[in-house]
Formats: sequence, structure tokens, C-alpha cells
Amino acid sequence: MVALYTDLPSLSSNKTEEFFARRSFLPEHQNGLWKIEKGFVRTFTYLEDGTIVALGLWGPGDVVGKALSKLEPYQMECLTKVEATALPLEEWTQLTETLLTHIQQAQELMVIRSHKKVDSMLIKLLAWLSKKFGSEVEKGRLIDMRLTHEDLAEMLGSTRVTITRVLGQFEQEGLIDRLSLHRIVVREEEIWYYEI
Repeated sequence: MVALYTDLPSLSSNKTEEFFARRSFLPEHQNGLWKIEKGFVRTFTYLEDGTIVALGLWGPGDVVGKALSKLEPYQMECLTKVEATALPLEEWTQLTETLLTHIQQAQELMVIRSHKKVDSMLIKLLAWLSKKFGSEVEKGRLIDMRLTHEDLAEMLGSTRVTITRVLGQFEQEGLIDRLSLHRIVVREEEIWYYEI
């Protein structure tokens, strides 16, 4: 898996900002991390049978890298165009904060995936995404990550067909609005009532 990126001029003497295309992969640096400046990245591993296991979703200000995981393989896929800065691990002064963020997100995703029904998992995931990455719009909160139905299915251990069916159900019930380019508007008030 080869990342499609171009080096940009250094922002400082030690840090280099780089561009990555949508669906490309951030290169692994055993002793380095990536700070996401713009865009969204998902981290994942996969099982022997090829099943993808979501490890996290990350956006501007978040830090990711192979050095934060013992899993093999460990992939960092760009869900959108991404600008990221390479950070040498030994120079990263906020390592404790970064580790805590990773632990907290892993726990949140673990709880979401622990629900028995796909519709419960999906509504919890959409609510979480809207809080973490969403922006306020007229009808609710816009998740502009361009997650495909397959991406959502992989995060929840479900199938694309099931996710498509449940999203259609949510749209009919007025919980969400689906826009072009896989963007979703979550109607927070409606979801709150659904979760009760």
C-alpha cells in the first residue's frame, strides 16, 4: 500500500507538513507520529480472514501513529484529503495526553460496538461522530467525513447492505438527512428521543 503524497516546505526546522490523497495511507514511522492538520483518518487492523477491525477515527489536532499501537497490521487510511505533520516521537511533549485520547476513544467505540442491535450501534455511532467531528447546520449537525456505507459497516462489524437499510430507516423516521458525497446531517433532538 503506497501513499500518494507530496512533500511541502517545512513549517519549522523539525516538522514537515505533507498532503495525502483520499483513500491513501499514512506511512508508518516506528519512531514517529502524524499530527492531523486537516482532514480525517481512520486507524484499523484486520483479522486473518480479512475482517477489518476499526481502531479509531481522527481529525484535526489528533495524533496517530504505529508507535501508539502493538497491533500488527496497523493501518492509517485517509478518509478525505489530509494534511499531516510528521512528528519525531522523542520530540512529542504531549505523549500522555495523546495516549489518554486514544484510550478514551477506544473505550467509546467499544461501548458503541457492544450494543446488540445494528440500529442501536449505528445511531450511537452517528451521535458520537456528530459530537466529535460534526459542525452545526440549520437542521442539526453535519458529519462531513464522507464515510461510505462500507466504512460504517466495518466500524460496527456489520454489512454494507444492513447499514444501507438502517440508514434508509433512520431517514424515513426523520433522525437523519443524507446528503451527496456520503455526508449525513444528524438531528440531535430526534436522536435523543430515539436513544430513550
